[in-house]
Amino acid sequence: MYQFTGDCLIGIAEIDNEHKKLFELLNETDAALKKEPADISGIIHRLLKELYAYAEEHFAHEESYMESIHDPELRRQKAEHENFRVKVASMMKEEDYDMETAQDLLRFLAKWLYHHILGSDILIGCFSGASKSAEVYVFSEEYLTGIELIDNEHRQLFALVNEVHALVYDDFIFDKYDEIIRILTELKSYTQLHFQDEENYMESIQYPGLEAQRQAHNIFIEKLVDINFEDLESMDNNQQEYLIDLLDFLAKWLVNHILKMDKLIG
Repeated sequence: MYQFTGDCLIGIAEIDNEHKKLFELLNETDAALKKEPADISGIIHRLLKELYAYAEEHFAHEESYMESIHDPELRRQKAEHENFRVKVASMMKEEDYDMETAQDLLRFLAKWLYHHILGSDILIGCFSGASKSAEVYVFSEEYLTGIELIDNEHRQLFALVNEVHALVYDDFIFDKYDEIIRILTELKSYTQLHFQDEENYMESIQYPGLEAQRQAHNIFIEKLVDINFEDLESMDNNQQEYLIDLLDFLAKWLVNHILKMDKLIG
């Protein structure tokens, strides 16, 4: 079962409903494979054909919406959408699928959707250009889960995001590379620690949403791990733009995850 978790909701009804439909297609196929194991290749080809067609419709809606709000992420979204089309088209050329390759394909498609939604779609409507404030992202009572350890660690994550914000808008630091590396390294390490603590707590109370939480955590960690420090060093004048984009993602993901998933733990 490929779960459409609360983290995947971006707050735009049409897009959220279409994302749910994409996950439904994967789950319907998974169920069909178990009922009709003699027709694995036929089931997979039907999925890919339907998925390609529905994704085309969904991508058109998503891009149209982003264009209507002049979203600066539109170009990157179009590139990711095109990569998905190419990948699915190549899969459609494969003639024979057995159960192992069929399940591998479903896992790949689910992982791509999770990554795309949590790594790109969540930024739709999240514009750059926050005000120059020492602490824009304030940890308020609405983020409290009632679990002291988790709440304290969330406060620290907000503090780290605010360090990124302060660095981005500090006009007196010309070359910010060393500070970028320091904060991102600390953020990676602390985020992994926090997620492990959170998952251990959920496991201790036999929380039914643990697996969905793990999936969301893994995708966020992968997003941080994918940051190439060598690329950052060569950015020069683009460091500011990169940090602003990263800040948008970190802040929106953190708020979304706490409000829609972590608060349910308490």
